[in-house]
Parts: sequence; C-alpha cells; structure tokens
Amino acid sequence: MNAMTELPLRGAALFEGQDLPLLVTPADPGTSLEACGAAIHAYAAAHLERVGGILFRGFAVRDVSAFKDFAASFGDSLLSYEFGSTPRSKVEQGVYTSTEYPAHQSIPLHNEQAYTRQWPMRIWFYCDTAAPEGGETPIADSREVYRRIDPAIRERFMDKGLMYVRNYGNGLDVPWQQVFNTEDPAAVETYCRSQGIAWEWKDDGELRTRQVCQAVATHPRTSDIVWFNQAHLFHVSALEASVREALLAIVEEEDLPRHVYYGDGSPIEDAALDEIRAVYDSVTVRFPWQRGDVLMLDNMLAAHGRAPFTGPRRVVVAMAQGHGI
Repeated sequence: MNAMTELPLRGAALFEGQDLPLLVTPADPGTSLEACGAAIHAYAAAHLERVGGILFRGFAVRDVSAFKDFAASFGDSLLSYEFGSTPRSKVEQGVYTSTEYPAHQSIPLHNEQAYTRQWPMRIWFYCDTAAPEGGETPIADSREVYRRIDPAIRERFMDKGLMYVRNYGNGLDVPWQQVFNTEDPAAVETYCRSQGIAWEWKDDGELRTRQVCQAVATHPRTSDIVWFNQAHLFHVSALEASVREALLAIVEEEDLPRHVYYGDGSPIEDAALDEIRAVYDSVTVRFPWQRGDVLMLDNMLAAHGRAPFTGPRRVVVAMAQGHGI
C-alpha cells in the first residue's frame, strides 16, 4: 500500500516533470498544520532530502506564532540570525522578516549563509500577506546548479575557495552592531576568532572582515555535492553598472560594503560570474505565493531568492539545524 493513502495529506509535484517543490495539501482542506503534524513530519522525513523543498498549501495557519510552532515542531531549536549579510527584523524569537531590500529589487538565488562556514540546514518561509503583483520566492536545485556549471570554472572555484570581504556601516551596509547582535567590539572579536574570520577596526571606527570559505559543499546526510557560495551576490559585478560606477567613485575597492575574491585574494573574472548567474536562471522555479503557504527547504539542496513586487507583502522566515565545517 502506498504510504500516502494512510496519511491525511495529498502530495504531488507542483509542476509536471519537476520535483522541486513537492506540493503537499491536506486531504480535508483547511485542516491545521498542527492536526497533521505527525503525517507532515513523516512526509518531510521521506521526501525533503530527495527533492530539496516542500510547499505546504491549503492548511489553516492561524498566525506567525502558529508558523513558529510548526517550524519548531520538527525538534530543533530555531536559530538566531547571526553574522547576517542583509537587513532583517526579528518578528518573534526565531522568526525574522525576509530580507528587507526595496520592493523593486530582485534578490538573486542563494543558499542561506553560504558566504560563511556555518549555516542552517533547514529554512521555512511563511506567506502571511501575498503581494498583489510579484514577490515570489524563486527556488533552484543546488545539485543541478553544480552539475551545469562549466567544469573549468567549477574546478577553479573548488581549488581556490572564496574570500569574502565585508565593510560594515558607514551608511552603505548593515552596521556591525546589527550583524553581530552586540555593541561590544570584544564580543565581535570573540565571535570572529571562533569562526576563523579575520577582522580589523579601521581608522573611522568601522569594521572590516575577511573570511575564506567553500565554493561547493557535500551534504552531510545525502552526500550530494552542491554549489554552495554567494560569490555571484557579493561580487561588485552583481550591482547595476551605474550603481557600481557610482559606488567606486566614492570608495576604494577594499572599502566596498561587500566583495569577494578567490581564496588567495586574486580577482574573480566577471565572465565566470555571469556564467554562474546564467546557470541559476536556467534552473529557477517560481510560483506565486498564496496566503498561508509554508515553504520548507533543505538549505543545502535548494537555493532561494526574491522577485520584485508591488503592494504589501509579508513573508517571514525561520531557520534550524545549524551545521558547519
């Protein structure tokens, strides 16, 4: 007997011929997530690490607190947003707003915190308010990204690794106090020391950090090799040409809010990053949010982003299962 016939759930691919994401709906529409908890956990355990992401749709989700309880019900403590690279606000303990970039901007696909050596294995998104236009959270299979990148580029990235350079504050990026959740420079230094992050306090009192990280990673349970970095986001070539030119007119390259080099400090070729962006574009899957949707991703197997939108939009995020190398 198919195990799904024993569960109060219906599961199917959201798009024909495309495993990511799997769509799971309640057999009885409007049933709460809590009421199907055991079945949902069993379904996620059986399928999440195969497909990378599951979209729970048609369930009654009372509010953000109910979403938080659902994410926490998988048995891992929800993580705080440490060493973040984008502005977020805490909604509840363990629940944050999605990246607070202007609505007209796209956020390229990425794996959460792949620019460091510690990251969450699980990430959930809850749509409290769907934008009337746009605002999707596009996703992509990180295994397929790895497979499609030109082998020469892939080997170069793997051999050299990546060095992320960040300059905080100065009105150009998130202040270090927000990134490290402290006002104490000594606490910042303690964190950096524990994570293998090089730091320096500049003459103006602001902070610069450097960290050498992975370009690819191996999933600890499935052994899948995935493309796992944010070079295509951090590199200055990710900016529109006019913005890039204006920024470099006021700061030296070493003082850019964020930038990335090969691990030995040599420059990454713009053409290589353009090709990587094209690969992401070729495997991107997108769907319109519906209020109450919950998207659960394996953060190593599936990348996510954000499309531009108009009107109100509220999507919140929770993360769990910290993992590091």
